[in-house]
Amino acid sequence: MPAYKNKFYAPAFVEEVIIKDDGDNAVVGTIRIKPSGVLWKPKGQQKFYSVDLEKFSAWITDSTTGAKRTKN
Repeated sequence: MPAYKNKFYAPAFVEEVIIKDDGDNAVVGTIRIKPSGVLWKPKGQQKFYSVDLEKFSAWITDSTTGAKRTKN
């Protein structure tokens, strides 16, 4: 099979804007997920707060955070 001249480009991160579900759809902030970590930018801010995946994993699975497992 010959070498391809083109290829698919995967995004370097996934970014979602979080909005309130109270009818007015006010923006809460933006979350960005990268292979290296998780970033959070509150509404009205210019820069992201970031944490690497190891620290995020340790925090979210700690019993004191109150995080609960999902069913799926």
